[in-house]
Amino acid sequence: MAMKIRLARGGSKKRPFYRVVAADSRMPRDGRFIEKLGTYNPLLPKDSEERVKLNMDRVQYWLDEGAQPTDRVARFLEAAGTIAKVERSNPKKAEPGKKAQDRAEEKAAKAADAAEAAAAPAEEAAAEE
Repeated sequence: MAMKIRLARGGSKKRPFYRVVAADSRMPRDGRFIEKLGTYNPLLPKDSEERVKLNMDRVQYWLDEGAQPTDRVARFLEAAGTIAKVERSNPKKAEPGKKAQDRAEEKAAKAADAAEAAAAPAEEAAAEE
């Protein structure tokens, strides 16, 4: 049985609240789970201690049993120091879109033309003296 440590959503519309649970990977997100391991409240400030609460003894037990944390839960565990930090790199995501690149090129061309125009009268004034 493939085990996952993942988030199960609770709370009302536009007011999310998550339970961190150990569940069979075949079960639905908010469906049956084996054990509740903690909570996550994204509405609280990032520096709040109440934002993420985990029962680290049980989390470590499930990790030893072979449960795989999801990406978000893995970040919580990295912050808690339970698992090693993984270097993530998605350079394509940071690149601006095509239209933004076109706008940047146009802006750079206008700036170059303006600098060229400003430099030309300065050179003529220096030549006349």
